Amino acid sequence: MPRTWRWLAVLPGVMTAVALLPLGPAVAAAGFTAVVALAVLGLYAYGAAGIQVTGSHLTAGSMRFPLASLGLAEILDAEEAFLWRTRRADVRAVMLLRSYVPTALRIEIDDPDHPAPYLLLSTRRPTTLLAVLAFARR
Repeated sequence: MPRTWRWLAVLPGVMTAVALLPLGPAVAAAGFTAVVALAVLGLYAYGAAGIQVTGSHLTAGSMRFPLASLGLAEILDAEEAFLWRTRRADVRAVMLLRSYVPTALRIEIDDPDHPAPYLLLSTRRPTTLLAVLAFARR
């Protein structure tokens, strides 16, 4: 979770505390604590989508693909990743997007039974992910 997201959890808590302050400081503190806890849980769940490579599968969020069905992979810088998320995007593509991560890895899918032409995975370390995929495919 990016550090700036902490403010996204604290600010609603402060607003809740201010709104509840006429009911007393204990109620305001309880409201602050409850709202911040819920906001942290929600932001953590949103940002917890991860990419994992095992010996036989690539897991991205809740999606799982056999390594044998993956084709060529391409590292995308911030500008290229933006283009593939917008104008060049295929509606059949499988994407794990994070708006706060500028770079991505695009992986073609070579499985004729799978309707998606490629995977687009937002990642801060596309070079590392590409190296791990290459190592796992051996």
